[in-house]
Amino acid sequence: MVRSMVTEIEAKVIEAKKAAITLASVSTDIKDRALEEMANALDINRQAILSANMRDLEVAEKLQRKGELSQAMVDRLKISDNKIDGMIAGIRDVIKLEDPAGRTLSALELDNGLELYQVSCPIGLIGVIFESRPDVVPQIMSLCLKSGNSTIFKGGSEALNSNRTIFDLLVEAIERSEGVAKGAFQLMETREEVMDVLALDAYIDLLIPRGSNAFVKFIKENTKIPVLGHADGVCHVYVDDEADLAKAYTICFDAKVQYAAVCNAMETLLIHEKVAERFLPKMAQMLESAGVELRCDKGSFAILEHIDFIENLVHAVEEDWSTEYNDLILSIKLVSSIEEAIEHINTYGSHHTDGIVTENQKKKKKFSDLIDSSSVMINASTRFADGFRYGKGAEVGISTNKIHARGPVGMEGLMIYKYVLLGNGEKVADYVGPSARNFTHRKLDKLLSDVMMEK
Repeated sequence: MVRSMVTEIEAKVIEAKKAAITLASVSTDIKDRALEEMANALDINRQAILSANMRDLEVAEKLQRKGELSQAMVDRLKISDNKIDGMIAGIRDVIKLEDPAGRTLSALELDNGLELYQVSCPIGLIGVIFESRPDVVPQIMSLCLKSGNSTIFKGGSEALNSNRTIFDLLVEAIERSEGVAKGAFQLMETREEVMDVLALDAYIDLLIPRGSNAFVKFIKENTKIPVLGHADGVCHVYVDDEADLAKAYTICFDAKVQYAAVCNAMETLLIHEKVAERFLPKMAQMLESAGVELRCDKGSFAILEHIDFIENLVHAVEEDWSTEYNDLILSIKLVSSIEEAIEHINTYGSHHTDGIVTENQKKKKKFSDLIDSSSVMINASTRFADGFRYGKGAEVGISTNKIHARGPVGMEGLMIYKYVLLGNGEKVADYVGPSARNFTHRKLDKLLSDVMMEK
């Protein structure tokens, strides 16, 4: 019985792997027509999507009441008309983006008539394993289609109906567009399939996990497949002693409250001790009114403990500085300098997104130079760290890895390159020995696509 299941999974993966070869050479016009069909399908079938999501939410909310599912997971699961609008806008933004496949990245003459081209190409077969968020399906499918990558999706059981409905609508839309290989996109649904997918390093070229810290860490620790992503989103905002406090109130409130259940929400607020007594009471009142629990170090607790309207106030412990809450909880610490703030962020942070509020130009530069994070915000909310907001059309994920793609990752994270050498019978033997020919290594201002058309 188990072997039969594994064989079925492998068959899907192998089909997608074969389709990746064909998809890599599909023209931009065909891909863009398929993307428009995808956007239209979501728009026309809103009620079917919302109904499927409602079925998932009914089960998820029961599990949440039993303590078997977090509120953050339930929040991420919810689909609304506005969220469908966002899915559609994301797909149509991908249509506007330049096709990244087949671009000449560099051209070099090795010798007269011997030319080397570095050309962008898709990675191949992408595996996407995610929890809760059904909007991951159109986001990543649109980016993978435009970049020429096949994709295996494995969603969580909490979003089973939503994922299946959205996936089927999008695949049907793609298959209505002639020229796109069938089988390029596959959906896995059972819990057992996760471990089977993680073992298929012979076929899957890159894994992108989207979910909780524990979930992403589990993926990284149980596969040989390269993983693009991040486990934690411990994001900070530092309010400097030379901050415009009006800006600081707005930025910090947005960073924590606008949507607390996401990886780019602020989890720790650092405040310079010189402005703490002026800034913190009003900031705490704003956060308190939004239902935020404040976990304070000794200095910030002393400022707030005698203020009557502050009720959700507790002492912070060491663990708080490295915790991603994904909830309306905020740790607060006073620091004596920008250097201390930077040291704290680089020590306790997750290298995701961190910001400073200051009017001092030198401090802005120092912070951006020394903070070792994939996104650094200067006088702006951490919530801007997002592929759509960064103009990438949609987002594959956010990576804190120090590899080819970092920060909010769009199509560039789905591309690699190959070398193409154009010659005319040359052999290496002519370039070695006492009478060896010399390489010219001259940069060329040429595109491989143009050269191939000429030939």
